[in-house]
Amino acid sequence: MPKTRLPPPAARSPAASPRTFRAGCLREWTAVSAAADLAYTEQAFSECPTCPHRVEPEGALPFCTLRPLGTPHPFAALAGLEWPE
Repeated sequence: MPKTRLPPPAARSPAASPRTFRAGCLREWTAVSAAADLAYTEQAFSECPTCPHRVEPEGALPFCTLRPLGTPHPFAALAGLEWPE
């Protein structure tokens, strides 16, 4: 049987693996994904319609962004900015 040669590690795409994602409401899901974040579109919890983390794009289903545990909020870096007076 011939051996399969893999590309060098730098050339491989990131493998999907089980990761824990957290919503703004602090609920957590474990999913097999290499994605930076996921969209929760089911909106099945009673507080989903009034959740401050809910996104309602025009022409699409509302969703909540699920981020991997330990990942800072995408705008966290802005908190440290100082504005000139």
